[in-house]
Amino acid sequence: MTAEPDTRVLIIEGRFYDEISDELANGAIAALEAHGASFDRVSVPGALEIPQVLGQAIASGLIPRAAPHSRWHGVVALGCVIRGETAHYDIVCRNANHWLMEIATRHNVPVGNGILTVDNQSQAMARARGGIEGKGGHAARACLKLIEIAHAFEGQNA
Repeated sequence: MTAEPDTRVLIIEGRFYDEISDELANGAIAALEAHGASFDRVSVPGALEIPQVLGQAIASGLIPRAAPHSRWHGVVALGCVIRGETAHYDIVCRNANHWLMEIATRHNVPVGNGILTVDNQSQAMARARGGIEGKGGHAARACLKLIEIAHAFEGQNA
């Protein structure tokens, strides 16, 4: 799969765990570059803020592709939530993923979801590492595939 010419992607990074975030971003960037897509990055404190930034980009008309001032064709969401001793883990996982997908489907935004939900830091690093083959790379490829499908559907519209 090669990205369409001028394919632009927004990477939204939850940076609560910097080392894990760096690994996820490295994989996503490697996958986007390998497929010829350009990207911009924005960092937020954690996973709960990711859907809020997506919503702000939509409200600003910067995404989706048909938006008035469209800048990006899709989004790669990267972050990590590690289980703790309280119910906070469940709340963050449920809400970050629910609202990310709710906003994406409501506004037809291709989103590759690379928000890890794990029991411990070693599980997170095992999933984040691997560069282009890690979860960041997987999320970027998912986003690019969704952009490709959206373009194909647009071509069907007569």
